[in-house]
Amino acid sequence: MKGSISAMNKKYIVYATLIVLVSVVMLSACSDKRSTGLEYARNMYDPIAYNQDQPNKNFANGATAQTPPANTDPIGFVKYELANTKEGYEASAALVNPLPLTEQNLLEGKHFYTVFCSPCHGEKGDGQGHIVKLDKGISGVPSYHAADAVSSRGGAMNTMPAGKVYHTIMYGLNAMGSHASQLTPTERWKVVMYVQQLQKIK
Repeated sequence: MKGSISAMNKKYIVYATLIVLVSVVMLSACSDKRSTGLEYARNMYDPIAYNQDQPNKNFANGATAQTPPANTDPIGFVKYELANTKEGYEASAALVNPLPLTEQNLLEGKHFYTVFCSPCHGEKGDGQGHIVKLDKGISGVPSYHAADAVSSRGGAMNTMPAGKVYHTIMYGLNAMGSHASQLTPTERWKVVMYVQQLQKIK
């Protein structure tokens, strides 16, 4: 009997000690509100790589962000050789859409067109987007398919070649700004593909 009472007392002592220890740890964690508490594997919290605005002793100028070497392009960058000039625009007529005419490409082209182009050009490509309807000061947005619609650079809109449409998306024209930063080259060609479908509307 004495042995069982002694074992029970030891058990209670262990439990009581554990409770006191847990309480001390919990209370100590609350003492300093700025403390982040215990940290396990600190090296997983601190990044190894330098931030781009951080000083860097590995370079002579002490900066992390370095100017790329001359004549280099970022990975995935597609260079567009034609300049934003009348000559560049005319030369763009020779460009051919590199993407196959598929239902998926047309669907994606329609999506990008709806997001970026339809506010001015209209969902049907008639030049009557909601911005044009709201702001009477905006005029001259051409229809892609009207028989008498002419580009401000000359030439009928409904027969404008794919390359010229791409060039206009790339650089913009008149009140239309460039969409080069919003659309990748592939996305631009998908928009061109969809615009060419709108050109066929009678």
